[in-house]
Amino acid sequence: MKPGVPVVLSLNAGYVDTAGFLALQGLFTAHVTGNFVTLGAALVTGSSGILAKLLALPVFCVVVLVTRLLTPALQGRGLPVLRTMLWLKLVLLAAGAAMAIAIGPGRQGSEPVVVLTGMLLVAAMAIQNAISRVHLGTAPPTTLMTGTTTQMMIDVADLLRDVPPEQRDAARARLSRMGANVGAFALGCAAGALLYSRFRMGCFVVPPLLAIVPLLMDATREP
Repeated sequence: MKPGVPVVLSLNAGYVDTAGFLALQGLFTAHVTGNFVTLGAALVTGSSGILAKLLALPVFCVVVLVTRLLTPALQGRGLPVLRTMLWLKLVLLAAGAAMAIAIGPGRQGSEPVVVLTGMLLVAAMAIQNAISRVHLGTAPPTTLMTGTTTQMMIDVADLLRDVPPEQRDAARARLSRMGANVGAFALGCAAGALLYSRFRMGCFVVPPLLAIVPLLMDATREP
């Protein structure tokens, strides 16, 4: 696995999460636990999108479960698991983009077509989360940045104090890898917000294009 693959995945996750939040009544697609917060706010304020926020976590869990259960079936057929999952993610992102563009902006978050659009994006990000845990175990997470940022600050603190050389070297190596993912995720968030402000639902064309990049990099071929 080339080091650039997790960075591209992080960029896409930040983009999808931000664009989805802006376009789909505050729905988090990659950071699904954040929907508990927006769900509570929606219940108090009476804003729309409650159903999508309720469905996000179970949909996410089911897709991760199915993704894991598919692994032996794919291996039994001699299919590359990682590349197959990346293709499935690409298909879901493309379907979500097509739905988003078709429904257009300004729709209520409780409308079935809006909920379906959100769940397609949640499913795509669930596959990416599963990929990160199973196939990129040595790489920093590509969607959840809280733990990564915490570890980065711990490593910075270690570099500022007197620690053994091997601990210092390990901290520098982690900072390099984690910093690239966090930076890419932040860039994706900024790009998602900017392009949504300019193109509204048309901004969802970008995630499927980004999802093609790891496949074109020929970085995911398995022996």
